[in-house]
Amino acid sequence: MVTTFALAAALLVFIYLGASIKIVRQGYQYTIERFGRFTEVARPGLNFYPAFFYNVGRRINMMEQVVDIPGQEIITKDNAMVSVDGVVFFQVLDAAKAAYEVSELYVAIMQLATTNLRTVMGSMDLDETLSKRDEINARLLSVVDHATGSWGVKITRVELKDIRPPADIVNAMGRQMKAEREKRANILDAEGMRASEILKAEGEKQSQILQAEGRREAAFRDAEAREREAEAEAKATQMVSDAISAGNPQALNYFIAQKYVEAISGFATSPNAKTILFPVEATQLIGTLGGIGELARETFGGGGGAPTVTDPTPSAPRRRGPFEQAPFNQAPGSQGGA
Repeated sequence: MVTTFALAAALLVFIYLGASIKIVRQGYQYTIERFGRFTEVARPGLNFYPAFFYNVGRRINMMEQVVDIPGQEIITKDNAMVSVDGVVFFQVLDAAKAAYEVSELYVAIMQLATTNLRTVMGSMDLDETLSKRDEINARLLSVVDHATGSWGVKITRVELKDIRPPADIVNAMGRQMKAEREKRANILDAEGMRASEILKAEGEKQSQILQAEGRREAAFRDAEAREREAEAEAKATQMVSDAISAGNPQALNYFIAQKYVEAISGFATSPNAKTILFPVEATQLIGTLGGIGELARETFGGGGGAPTVTDPTPSAPRRRGPFEQAPFNQAPGSQGGA
């Protein structure tokens, strides 16, 4: 009888000790209540709390968790309807506050994120909601984290998963994007043509400048050559004039005959002339050459030396050159004196 009682008492002690030992897994914290009142938080590991006096109130997950924001229809500032859904990442930092400051923590976080998502996106245009996701996420994170701070919860991240505009708006956006790309392509083509025309005009300008400089240099050289030629011509004319002034008219005949010969030789060198018509005075070229020979004899043979024997036979009358004037007492048609 005594042995049976001892065994029963020992069994009760083991059962009581087993009920008093609390093992908390890593990543969780338990709230300990004494007669329904919170006393402390049990940390991960082995904890002993006498049974019937202490009991576990809430088992709080201390790891980072995620809550889905269900898809919802939101009207933007420019009255466009869009469908939006997202996720919220959070972590419990204070197990006691998360257990006793809010009821149904997950539902509260989800509803808080949903309502603030409507507020944030409702104050933006459609283009801003599509292009400024980072800004929307940052604003949601700030608002939700500030609201959950009293619950012992830290909101680590808020992300929008999808933004779905209506089909007609998507089509309009596609046409707008196509028009914008065509506009940029036309602008690039115009800029390329403009640059090409500028370079072409610049090249033509440089070419014209170089041609003008070449013409100017050539004109300068031609003018200089004509000036030298005019100086030589003036000098020759002056020498002839000096000779005439000195009483030697044959110099004038020589000068004019030289020009006459040069003019006649120009007919022979012409590449297009097959038949040459000479004026009547051309037949008197021999007489002119005779005048030139007489001038040479007077110049080089009229000096001193042996006297010249005169042939008694009368010589034939000399042919007058085309530029020699007939004597006043002789008829124009006669070639010499009687």
